[in-house]
Amino acid sequence: MKVIRALKPAKASMVAGVLLAVLTTPVVAVTVEMSAMFRPDPAKPMQNAFENTTPQGGYCGDHPSYCDNGVFSIALPIRFRSVAAIQPLHDERRGPMFRVPSSWKEVTVINDSTGEPETVKMRINGIGAAYTIKAPLTPGVWQASWVYAPPPCQAGGVGYGHALYYAFFWRVPANAGVCSKQAQQLIPESLQFAYQDVSFSYELITPDPLKMSAGTYRGVLNYTVGPHKDFDMGDILLPDDDLITLNFTLTVEHTLKVEIPPGGNRVELVPQGGWQAWLTQGRKPTRLFRDQTFNISTSSRFKMLVECQIPGLFDCMIRDPVSQRAATVQLSVSLPNGLTDVSGQPVKRRPLHLGEVNAQAFKPGFYVDRAPGVLHFEIARSYVDYMLKPGVAANYFGSITVIWDSEVG
Repeated sequence: MKVIRALKPAKASMVAGVLLAVLTTPVVAVTVEMSAMFRPDPAKPMQNAFENTTPQGGYCGDHPSYCDNGVFSIALPIRFRSVAAIQPLHDERRGPMFRVPSSWKEVTVINDSTGEPETVKMRINGIGAAYTIKAPLTPGVWQASWVYAPPPCQAGGVGYGHALYYAFFWRVPANAGVCSKQAQQLIPESLQFAYQDVSFSYELITPDPLKMSAGTYRGVLNYTVGPHKDFDMGDILLPDDDLITLNFTLTVEHTLKVEIPPGGNRVELVPQGGWQAWLTQGRKPTRLFRDQTFNISTSSRFKMLVECQIPGLFDCMIRDPVSQRAATVQLSVSLPNGLTDVSGQPVKRRPLHLGEVNAQAFKPGFYVDRAPGVLHFEIARSYVDYMLKPGVAANYFGSITVIWDSEVG
Protein backbone atom coordinates (compact mmCIF):
# COMPACT_ATOMS: atom_id res chain seq x y z
CA MET A 1 0.00 0.00 0.00
CA LYS A 2 1.37 3.41 -0.88
CA VAL A 3 0.15 6.83 0.12
CA ILE A 4 1.56 9.54 -2.12
CA ARG A 5 1.18 13.23 -1.62
CA ALA A 6 2.50 15.72 -4.17
CA LEU A 7 2.55 19.33 -3.07
CA LYS A 8 3.04 21.97 -5.71
CA PRO A 9 4.30 25.23 -4.31
CA ALA A 10 3.65 28.75 -5.32
CA LYS A 11 5.95 31.65 -4.81
CA ALA A 12 9.25 30.48 -3.31
CA SER A 13 7.48 27.34 -2.35
CA MET A 14 7.97 23.65 -2.21
CA VAL A 15 6.38 20.32 -2.30
CA ALA A 16 5.18 18.26 0.41
CA GLY A 17 4.24 15.74 0.01
CA VAL A 18 -5.24 -15.19 12.11
CA LEU A 19 -5.68 -17.64 13.42
CA LEU A 20 -7.39 -19.30 10.76
CA ALA A 21 -7.16 -22.85 9.82
CA VAL A 22 -7.36 -24.39 6.41
CA LEU A 23 -8.38 -28.00 6.12
CA THR A 24 -6.19 -30.77 4.78
CA THR A 25 -7.21 -34.38 4.28
CA PRO A 26 -4.75 -36.90 5.68
CA VAL A 27 -5.66 -40.57 5.34
CA VAL A 28 -6.67 -40.97 9.01
CA ALA A 29 -7.05 -37.65 10.78
CA VAL A 30 -9.39 -35.19 12.40
CA THR A 31 -8.96 -31.75 10.84
CA VAL A 32 -10.01 -28.56 12.57
CA GLU A 33 -10.54 -25.11 11.09
CA MET A 34 -9.23 -22.31 13.28
CA SER A 35 -9.16 -18.62 12.44
CA ALA A 36 -7.82 -15.39 13.87
CA MET A 37 -7.65 -11.86 12.49
CA PHE A 38 -6.03 -8.54 13.22
CA ARG A 39 -7.88 -5.46 12.03
CA PRO A 40 -7.06 -2.14 13.78
CA ASP A 41 -9.92 -0.59 15.71
CA PRO A 42 -9.86 3.23 16.08
CA ALA A 43 -12.03 2.88 19.19
CA LYS A 44 -9.37 0.66 20.84
CA PRO A 45 -6.00 1.94 19.63
CA MET A 46 -4.07 0.20 22.42
CA GLN A 47 -5.65 -3.20 21.74
CA ASN A 48 -3.18 -4.54 19.20
CA ALA A 49 -3.62 -8.30 19.19
CA PHE A 50 -5.22 -10.97 17.06
CA GLU A 51 -8.85 -11.82 17.69
CA ASN A 52 -9.46 -15.55 17.78
CA THR A 53 -12.42 -16.02 15.44
CA THR A 54 -12.45 -19.82 15.62
CA PRO A 55 -16.03 -20.86 16.44
CA GLN A 56 -16.41 -22.21 19.95
CA GLY A 57 -17.08 -25.93 20.08
CA GLY A 58 -17.31 -28.66 22.67
CA TYR A 59 -17.21 -27.58 26.31
CA CYS A 60 -17.05 -23.80 25.78
CA GLY A 61 -19.71 -24.01 23.10
CA ASP A 62 -22.04 -25.88 25.44
CA HIS A 63 -21.14 -24.02 28.64
CA PRO A 64 -19.88 -20.54 27.73
CA SER A 65 -20.37 -19.22 31.27
CA TYR A 66 -17.54 -21.50 32.43
CA CYS A 67 -15.11 -20.16 29.84
CA ASP A 68 -13.44 -16.89 30.76
CA ASN A 69 -12.49 -14.41 28.07
CA GLY A 70 -9.67 -15.90 26.06
CA VAL A 71 -10.61 -19.54 26.76
CA PHE A 72 -11.60 -21.52 23.67
CA SER A 73 -12.45 -25.14 23.06
CA ILE A 74 -12.76 -27.48 20.08
CA ALA A 75 -15.02 -30.50 19.70
CA LEU A 76 -13.32 -33.60 18.31
CA PRO A 77 -15.18 -36.36 16.44
CA ILE A 78 -13.01 -39.01 18.10
CA ARG A 79 -14.36 -41.87 20.17
CA PHE A 80 -12.24 -43.91 22.59
CA ARG A 81 -13.35 -47.52 23.25
CA SER A 82 -12.12 -49.98 25.85
CA VAL A 83 -10.42 -53.03 24.33
CA ALA A 84 -10.17 -55.02 27.56
CA ALA A 85 -11.69 -55.22 31.00
CA ILE A 86 -10.68 -52.59 33.52
CA GLN A 87 -9.46 -54.47 36.57
CA PRO A 88 -9.94 -53.32 40.17
CA LEU A 89 -7.06 -51.15 41.48
CA HIS A 90 -5.41 -51.33 38.07
CA ASP A 91 -2.11 -49.79 37.07
CA GLU A 92 -2.39 -46.23 35.75
CA ARG A 93 -2.17 -47.15 32.05
CA ARG A 94 -4.73 -49.98 32.38
CA GLY A 95 -7.68 -47.72 33.18
CA PRO A 96 -9.03 -44.19 32.67
CA MET A 97 -6.10 -41.79 32.26
CA PHE A 98 -5.53 -38.55 30.39
CA ARG A 99 -2.23 -37.07 29.31
CA VAL A 100 -2.55 -34.13 26.91
CA PRO A 101 0.04 -31.80 25.32
CA SER A 102 -0.18 -29.14 28.02
CA SER A 103 3.24 -27.65 27.27
CA TRP A 104 3.69 -24.98 24.61
CA LYS A 105 4.17 -26.18 21.06
CA GLU A 106 5.28 -23.95 18.18
CA VAL A 107 3.97 -23.76 14.64
CA THR A 108 5.46 -21.65 11.86
CA VAL A 109 3.01 -19.71 9.71
CA ILE A 110 4.11 -18.27 6.35
CA ASN A 111 2.79 -15.18 4.55
CA ASP A 112 1.22 -16.31 1.26
CA SER A 113 2.59 -13.32 -0.67
CA THR A 114 5.91 -12.40 0.93
CA GLY A 115 7.07 -15.71 2.40
CA GLU A 116 7.69 -14.06 5.78
CA PRO A 117 7.59 -16.59 8.67
CA GLU A 118 6.01 -15.97 12.06
CA THR A 119 5.53 -18.23 15.07
CA VAL A 120 2.31 -19.19 16.86
CA LYS A 121 2.42 -21.06 20.17
CA MET A 122 -0.33 -23.33 21.41
CA ARG A 123 -0.98 -25.47 24.46
CA ILE A 124 -3.88 -27.62 25.60
CA ASN A 125 -5.30 -26.38 28.92
CA GLY A 126 -8.38 -28.55 29.34
CA ILE A 127 -9.82 -31.91 28.36
CA GLY A 128 -13.40 -33.14 28.49
CA ALA A 129 -15.64 -35.93 27.28
CA ALA A 130 -18.59 -38.02 28.34
CA TYR A 131 -17.95 -41.58 29.46
CA THR A 132 -20.59 -44.06 28.34
CA ILE A 133 -21.36 -47.60 29.42
CA LYS A 134 -23.94 -50.24 28.41
CA ALA A 135 -25.25 -50.94 31.93
CA PRO A 136 -25.10 -49.06 35.23
CA LEU A 137 -22.00 -49.57 37.33
CA THR A 138 -22.35 -50.84 40.86
CA PRO A 139 -21.96 -48.20 43.59
CA GLY A 140 -18.42 -47.54 44.73
CA VAL A 141 -16.64 -48.16 41.42
CA TRP A 142 -15.20 -44.63 41.60
CA GLN A 143 -13.91 -43.08 44.79
CA ALA A 144 -15.29 -39.69 43.69
CA SER A 145 -17.55 -38.30 41.00
CA TRP A 146 -15.92 -37.46 37.66
CA VAL A 147 -16.82 -33.80 38.17
CA TYR A 148 -13.89 -33.80 40.62
CA ALA A 149 -10.69 -33.81 38.61
CA PRO A 150 -7.79 -35.97 39.80
CA PRO A 151 -4.57 -34.01 40.33
CA PRO A 152 -2.70 -32.45 38.66
CA CYS A 153 -5.90 -31.65 36.71
CA GLN A 154 -8.45 -29.23 38.18
CA ALA A 155 -12.24 -29.12 38.12
CA GLY A 156 -13.66 -27.47 34.99
CA GLY A 157 -16.88 -26.29 36.60
CA VAL A 158 -19.56 -28.66 35.39
CA GLY A 159 -20.41 -32.34 35.35
CA TYR A 160 -23.75 -33.93 34.47
CA GLY A 161 -25.43 -37.05 33.18
CA HIS A 162 -26.90 -40.31 34.41
CA ALA A 163 -25.89 -43.93 35.00
CA LEU A 164 -25.06 -44.61 31.34
CA TYR A 165 -23.63 -41.23 30.32
CA TYR A 166 -21.63 -38.75 32.36
CA ALA A 167 -20.03 -35.58 30.90
CA PHE A 168 -17.09 -33.88 32.56
CA PHE A 169 -14.39 -31.29 31.85
CA TRP A 170 -11.07 -30.85 33.61
CA ARG A 171 -8.61 -27.96 33.52
CA VAL A 172 -5.00 -28.93 32.77
CA PRO A 173 -2.15 -26.79 34.18
CA ALA A 174 0.92 -26.10 32.05
CA ASN A 175 3.35 -29.02 31.80
CA ALA A 176 1.00 -31.31 33.72
CA GLY A 177 1.54 -35.05 33.68
CA VAL A 178 -1.11 -37.76 33.82
CA CYS A 179 -4.58 -37.26 35.35
CA SER A 180 -6.10 -40.65 36.14
CA LYS A 181 -9.08 -42.32 37.79
CA GLN A 182 -8.75 -45.75 39.39
CA ALA A 183 -11.64 -48.22 39.32
CA GLN A 184 -12.26 -49.92 42.68
CA GLN A 185 -14.25 -52.75 41.09
CA LEU A 186 -14.14 -54.71 37.85
CA ILE A 187 -15.55 -53.07 34.71
CA PRO A 188 -16.08 -55.96 32.26
CA GLU A 189 -15.19 -55.48 28.61
CA SER A 190 -18.79 -56.40 27.74
CA LEU A 191 -19.98 -53.10 29.27
CA GLN A 192 -18.11 -51.27 26.47
CA PHE A 193 -16.77 -48.42 28.59
CA ALA A 194 -15.97 -45.55 26.18
CA TYR A 195 -15.51 -41.77 25.74
CA GLN A 196 -17.55 -39.73 23.32
CA ASP A 197 -18.20 -35.98 22.82
CA VAL A 198 -14.50 -35.35 23.35
CA SER A 199 -13.27 -31.75 23.37
CA PHE A 200 -10.24 -29.81 24.48
CA SER A 201 -9.63 -26.20 25.43
CA TYR A 202 -6.48 -24.35 24.44
CA GLU A 203 -4.40 -21.21 24.76
CA LEU A 204 -2.67 -19.37 21.94
CA ILE A 205 0.23 -16.95 21.86
CA THR A 206 0.15 -15.08 18.57
CA PRO A 207 2.81 -12.78 17.09
CA ASP A 208 2.69 -8.99 17.35
CA PRO A 209 0.57 -7.97 14.34
CA LEU A 210 2.10 -4.49 14.29
CA LYS A 211 5.40 -6.11 13.29
CA MET A 212 3.83 -8.23 10.54
CA SER A 213 3.15 -7.44 6.91
CA ALA A 214 -0.46 -7.41 5.77
CA GLY A 215 -1.73 -10.65 4.28
CA THR A 216 -2.58 -14.24 5.10
CA TYR A 217 -0.22 -16.51 7.04
CA ARG A 218 -0.71 -20.29 6.98
CA GLY A 219 0.76 -23.19 8.92
CA VAL A 220 -0.06 -26.70 10.13
CA LEU A 221 0.22 -28.26 13.58
CA ASN A 222 -0.32 -31.98 14.10
CA TYR A 223 -1.14 -33.77 17.34
CA THR A 224 -0.93 -37.57 17.47
CA VAL A 225 -3.53 -39.60 19.36
CA GLY A 226 -3.12 -42.96 21.08
CA PRO A 227 -0.92 -44.73 23.65
CA HIS A 228 2.32 -42.81 24.38
CA LYS A 229 1.38 -40.10 21.88
CA ASP A 230 0.39 -36.42 22.31
CA PHE A 231 -3.17 -37.27 23.43
CA ASP A 232 -2.63 -40.42 25.51
CA MET A 233 -5.64 -42.10 27.15
CA GLY A 234 -3.73 -45.19 28.26
CA ASP A 235 -3.49 -48.72 26.91
CA ILE A 236 -7.11 -49.77 27.40
CA LEU A 237 -9.08 -46.90 25.81
CA LEU A 238 -8.04 -46.61 22.18
CA PRO A 239 -9.10 -43.95 19.63
CA ASP A 240 -10.77 -44.46 16.28
CA ASP A 241 -8.53 -41.73 14.75
CA ASP A 242 -4.84 -41.26 15.42
CA LEU A 243 -4.14 -37.72 14.23
CA ILE A 244 -5.50 -34.23 14.90
CA THR A 245 -4.50 -31.71 12.22
CA LEU A 246 -4.82 -27.99 12.92
CA ASN A 247 -4.29 -25.82 9.84
CA PHE A 248 -3.69 -22.26 11.02
CA THR A 249 -4.25 -19.08 9.07
CA LEU A 250 -3.56 -15.63 10.53
CA THR A 251 -5.12 -12.76 8.61
CA VAL A 252 -3.56 -9.31 9.01
CA GLU A 253 -5.32 -6.20 7.71
CA HIS A 254 -3.38 -2.98 8.18
CA THR A 255 -4.31 0.67 7.92
CA LEU A 256 -2.07 3.36 6.41
CA LYS A 257 -3.78 6.65 5.69
CA VAL A 258 -2.33 10.16 5.41
CA GLU A 259 -4.50 13.27 5.30
CA ILE A 260 -3.17 16.71 4.33
CA PRO A 261 -5.45 19.67 5.15
CA PRO A 262 -7.14 21.48 2.25
CA GLY A 263 -4.62 23.65 0.46
CA GLY A 264 -1.74 21.85 2.11
CA ASN A 265 -0.44 20.61 -1.22
CA ARG A 266 0.67 24.20 -2.03
CA VAL A 267 3.55 25.14 0.22
CA GLU A 268 4.96 28.67 0.27
CA LEU A 269 8.31 29.18 1.94
CA VAL A 270 8.62 32.54 3.71
CA PRO A 271 10.94 34.22 6.24
CA GLN A 272 10.22 34.37 9.94
CA GLY A 273 7.64 37.15 10.29
CA GLY A 274 7.04 37.43 6.54
CA TRP A 275 8.67 39.51 3.81
CA GLN A 276 8.15 42.98 5.32
CA ALA A 277 11.68 43.43 6.67
CA TRP A 278 13.18 42.64 3.27
CA LEU A 279 10.77 44.80 1.30
CA THR A 280 10.95 47.89 3.51
CA GLN A 281 14.41 47.71 5.06
CA GLY A 282 16.37 45.51 2.67
CA ARG A 283 17.22 43.04 5.46
CA LYS A 284 17.78 39.61 4.00
CA PRO A 285 16.08 36.79 5.89
CA THR A 286 18.27 34.12 7.43
CA ARG A 287 16.13 31.30 6.07
CA LEU A 288 12.90 30.48 4.27
CA PHE A 289 10.72 27.79 5.73
CA ARG A 290 7.24 26.28 6.15
CA ASP A 291 5.88 23.58 8.47
CA GLN A 292 3.10 21.59 6.85
CA THR A 293 0.97 19.45 9.14
CA PHE A 294 -0.67 16.17 8.19
CA ASN A 295 -2.71 13.51 10.01
CA ILE A 296 -1.58 9.89 9.88
CA SER A 297 -3.43 6.68 10.75
CA THR A 298 -1.36 3.51 10.72
CA SER A 299 -1.05 0.06 12.25
CA SER A 300 1.81 -1.07 10.02
CA ARG A 301 5.46 -0.46 9.45
CA PHE A 302 6.07 2.03 6.65
CA LYS A 303 8.81 3.96 4.96
CA MET A 304 9.00 7.50 3.63
CA LEU A 305 10.86 8.59 0.53
CA VAL A 306 11.00 11.63 -1.70
CA GLU A 307 10.81 12.16 -5.45
CA CYS A 308 11.64 15.50 -7.12
CA GLN A 309 10.67 17.49 -10.17
CA ILE A 310 14.13 19.12 -9.96
CA PRO A 311 16.50 16.68 -8.26
CA GLY A 312 19.67 17.80 -6.56
CA LEU A 313 22.42 15.60 -5.17
CA PHE A 314 20.50 14.50 -2.06
CA ASP A 315 17.55 16.89 -1.89
CA CYS A 316 14.98 18.49 -4.14
CA MET A 317 15.38 21.96 -5.63
CA ILE A 318 13.24 24.86 -6.78
CA ARG A 319 14.16 27.15 -9.69
CA ASP A 320 13.42 30.63 -11.01
CA PRO A 321 12.41 30.07 -14.66
CA VAL A 322 13.75 33.46 -15.75
CA SER A 323 17.21 33.52 -14.20
CA GLN A 324 17.47 29.72 -13.96
CA ARG A 325 18.89 30.13 -10.47
CA ALA A 326 18.05 27.14 -8.25
CA ALA A 327 18.03 26.51 -4.53
CA THR A 328 18.01 23.33 -2.43
CA VAL A 329 15.05 22.64 -0.17
CA GLN A 330 15.83 20.61 2.93
CA LEU A 331 12.91 18.39 3.98
CA SER A 332 12.46 16.63 7.31
CA VAL A 333 9.59 14.97 9.16
CA SER A 334 8.34 14.82 12.74
CA LEU A 335 6.00 11.94 13.61
CA PRO A 336 3.47 11.71 16.46
CA ASN A 337 3.77 9.74 19.67
CA GLY A 338 3.45 6.02 18.97
CA LEU A 339 5.61 6.10 15.84
CA THR A 340 9.36 5.57 16.05
CA ASP A 341 12.24 4.65 13.80
CA VAL A 342 13.26 0.98 13.55
CA SER A 343 15.54 1.34 16.59
CA GLY A 344 12.65 2.67 18.69
CA GLN A 345 13.77 6.31 18.75
CA PRO A 346 11.28 9.20 18.46
CA VAL A 347 11.11 10.91 15.08
CA LYS A 348 11.76 14.66 15.34
CA ARG A 349 12.92 16.58 12.28
CA ARG A 350 14.25 13.39 10.67
CA PRO A 351 15.80 14.36 7.29
CA LEU A 352 14.15 12.92 4.18
CA HIS A 353 16.43 12.67 1.17
CA LEU A 354 15.92 11.87 -2.48
CA GLY A 355 15.23 8.35 -3.75
CA GLU A 356 14.45 4.81 -2.61
CA VAL A 357 18.00 4.26 -1.42
CA ASN A 358 17.55 7.02 1.17
CA ALA A 359 14.10 5.88 2.36
CA GLN A 360 13.48 6.13 6.11
CA ALA A 361 11.63 3.25 7.86
CA PHE A 362 9.28 3.72 10.80
CA LYS A 363 7.12 1.48 12.99
CA PRO A 364 4.09 1.86 15.30
CA GLY A 365 4.15 0.95 18.98
CA PHE A 366 0.35 0.91 18.91
CA TYR A 367 -2.37 1.77 16.41
CA VAL A 368 -2.09 5.48 15.65
CA ASP A 369 -5.37 7.06 14.56
CA ARG A 370 -5.38 10.50 12.88
CA ALA A 371 -2.41 11.74 14.90
CA PRO A 372 -0.67 14.93 13.69
CA GLY A 373 2.74 14.92 12.07
CA VAL A 374 4.74 17.71 10.44
CA LEU A 375 6.72 18.07 7.21
CA HIS A 376 9.42 20.71 7.67
CA PHE A 377 10.59 22.58 4.53
CA GLU A 378 13.57 24.89 4.76
CA ILE A 379 15.99 26.81 2.52
CA ALA A 380 19.28 27.55 4.27
CA ARG A 381 20.78 31.02 4.52
CA SER A 382 23.47 30.39 1.91
CA TYR A 383 20.79 29.77 -0.70
CA VAL A 384 18.66 32.68 0.50
CA ASP A 385 21.59 35.05 -0.15
CA TYR A 386 21.91 33.55 -3.63
CA MET A 387 18.18 33.78 -4.40
CA LEU A 388 17.50 37.35 -3.28
CA LYS A 389 18.97 40.21 -5.30
CA PRO A 390 18.00 43.82 -4.50
CA GLY A 391 15.69 45.22 -7.16
CA VAL A 392 15.41 41.84 -8.94
CA ALA A 393 12.08 40.00 -8.78
CA ALA A 394 12.12 36.21 -8.89
CA ASN A 395 9.67 33.37 -8.41
CA TYR A 396 11.03 29.94 -7.53
CA PHE A 397 8.95 26.88 -8.27
CA GLY A 398 9.30 23.10 -7.99
CA SER A 399 7.48 20.08 -6.73
CA ILE A 400 8.38 17.39 -4.28
CA THR A 401 6.48 14.14 -3.94
CA VAL A 402 6.47 12.58 -0.49
CA ILE A 403 5.60 8.87 -0.40
CA TRP A 404 4.40 6.91 2.61
CA ASP A 405 4.85 3.23 1.66
CA SER A 406 3.77 0.24 3.79
CA GLU A 407 5.65 -2.20 1.55
CA VAL A 408 8.76 -2.29 3.69
CA GLY A 409 11.32 -4.81 2.54
